Amino acid sequence: MKKLFKVVGLASFIGLFYYGFITYPKLDLISGFSAKSIASGHFIDQRSKEMIEKGDNDINLLDLATNTIIEKGQFATASVYGLQERKAIYREGLGAMLVDPNFDETAPYEVPKRTKTVSQLPFPYGSQEPKDTLFSTVDYVKLNAAVANAFDTGEKKDKRTRSVIVIHKDRIIAEKYGTGFDKNSEILGWSMTKSITATIFGILEKQGKYDIYKPAPIPEWSTDKRKNISTNDLLHMNSGLEWEEDYSTICDATTMLFQSRNMGRIQLEKPAAFAPNTHWNYSSGTTNLLSYILRNQFSTHQEYLDFWYSALIDKIGMNSMVIETDMAGNYVGSSYGWATTRDWSKFGLLYLHKGNWNGEQILDESWVKYVATPTATSEGAYGGQFWLNAGGKFPDAPRDMFYCSGFQGQMVAIIPSLDVVIVRMGLKENPEFDFNGFLKGVIGSLKE
Repeated sequence: MKKLFKVVGLASFIGLFYYGFITYPKLDLISGFSAKSIASGHFIDQRSKEMIEKGDNDINLLDLATNTIIEKGQFATASVYGLQERKAIYREGLGAMLVDPNFDETAPYEVPKRTKTVSQLPFPYGSQEPKDTLFSTVDYVKLNAAVANAFDTGEKKDKRTRSVIVIHKDRIIAEKYGTGFDKNSEILGWSMTKSITATIFGILEKQGKYDIYKPAPIPEWSTDKRKNISTNDLLHMNSGLEWEEDYSTICDATTMLFQSRNMGRIQLEKPAAFAPNTHWNYSSGTTNLLSYILRNQFSTHQEYLDFWYSALIDKIGMNSMVIETDMAGNYVGSSYGWATTRDWSKFGLLYLHKGNWNGEQILDESWVKYVATPTATSEGAYGGQFWLNAGGKFPDAPRDMFYCSGFQGQMVAIIPSLDVVIVRMGLKENPEFDFNGFLKGVIGSLKE
């Protein structure tokens, strides 16, 4: 019997040692993700630690993290069994930021100057509640059933939808929120933020201040084969640069988001694996490089911080939105945009109306066509930092649909042929959440 106990004990020790060996390199990423998520969710959207742990952090291995919120200091920490503690600090106007031990938290910093105009117009163009409108061309019974079906019932956690809004002809025709969320809840869009980043280039193009077809303005590339990579190639995820984006392991993307001080330079320093415009490769590093390029278009850091809000976000009334920065002060344009569901829908409406916002042309119509046109190497799936249905990924949705998409199933779908914007925010993505069935149900309620 003693021999059996020894064998079992030795096997357990070997098992624990092996688990620790394969897991330890991930601990820094686990605690980094957890600390950042806790700080952002709590200080931006006032969620409790318990709500965040059961929601945003309900991901494999993240349950290993022990989290703490320090209200007075406005920061959160996380560690795994006391190891690899990480810290994320909150700064009003900049959101939460994961910091390393060498980061100087006492150093002065700039925040975006914002003008949040209060308008007496109803949603979407003003601050007042939307008008009640009934369309004879909408089957509301079908619509409400389709929306309700997107949410879990009881204690189920199969669909994990947090919010849905459907806008038709500038009117909200359906809006629903899950437990703990409402119209004022700010929700992380993850990679939907990429479409915001691209839009800033569209605005600069309209203003005659930038040409996306010229070689990207990166001095480090001027003497090697990367010198011919254009901003257009970057916007299309078509640069040919090396990049690995696999969130199930330690990769370029996770290292960038949870260990890098300057996220804009990670992709910049990667070598070329292919010639530009020959291979499509999805890369969050590319979008943060685009944000880094944008920063260099302004004479001061303050101008860079302000422009995203003054030229786009606050101009179209997305007043809840916060785009978080890295330690170097770059907007994390790949991943860290927060806004209410209604404000995310406003972004969709801007593109639905071909860049026009209540009479003001924010973007040229040609830019909207550009982002919704497939790049040759993506098989109809991707345009200019927007996803497309041109290749029929969602067979029961119109082929002219293009959309912002983010981790865990965030979506802003723009369907010009139906004059519709559909937003879904949640914690499950395709195929676990049946986006095609959801879209089919909503679209099937429109009679025209």
